[in-house]
Amino acid sequence: MNDREALVVRLRAAGCVFAEEEADLLIADAADPDSLERMVARRVSGTPLEHVLGWADFAGIRVPVDAAVFVPRPRSEFLVDAAVGALHAGALLVDLCCGSGAIAAAVASRVAVEIYATDIDQRAVANARRTLADLSATVLLGDLYEPLPAGVRGRLSTITLVAPYVPTAQIDLLPHEARDYEPLTALDGGVDGLEIVRRAVVGAPVWLAPGGRFLTEVAEHQVSAVAQALEDAGLRAETLTRDDTYLVLGHA
Repeated sequence: MNDREALVVRLRAAGCVFAEEEADLLIADAADPDSLERMVARRVSGTPLEHVLGWADFAGIRVPVDAAVFVPRPRSEFLVDAAVGALHAGALLVDLCCGSGAIAAAVASRVAVEIYATDIDQRAVANARRTLADLSATVLLGDLYEPLPAGVRGRLSTITLVAPYVPTAQIDLLPHEARDYEPLTALDGGVDGLEIVRRAVVGAPVWLAPGGRFLTEVAEHQVSAVAQALEDAGLRAETLTRDDTYLVLGHA
């Protein structure tokens, strides 16, 4: 058995479903055998692969992901596709609950937009500033729209939001990689999982330009409640689905 095969066996025994792919990534990223062993030990102990590597492959780009920052999920690439489809060069995008900055960076990799991104977690803001450093982006610490400059009010072409939408009572049911290594503020959406989404929906109409769009990712059972919240806020609701991912859009 060669070194790679032995590594695959260790990863598979630790429950890594894609052990072969993970082994190749760890080997490629390690500077030397000692650093590889440290990385493997962290992964085997349960640390998310993206936190071990320090990056995630998301929507065709490599996004820095610091320890204790929410790892962007492949399902959120659908949100990127939906956002890009209605944007033009120079449009103004705000990404709420931006986390690592993956959504904004992926959108900007396809269309030259002006970006504002906000998050309440200082670690996420620091991560997002690194992710978006080479783009036309302003990353701000604060709750949803609160830190945005007044000058962008009523001018936003698109608002994107991947908020925490797990009900509080279900946090303990999450995979341990999320529960033990990602911030609770990026997971816990309140009693029904929609506390933050609802607050974002209520604020959206005053920030969107005429014809602007609000896009958010939710669980299947939350779609109707979010669509109703958008309609109540004066936005026309639309639902998009791809595989097991659900987006609810609000049109100004």
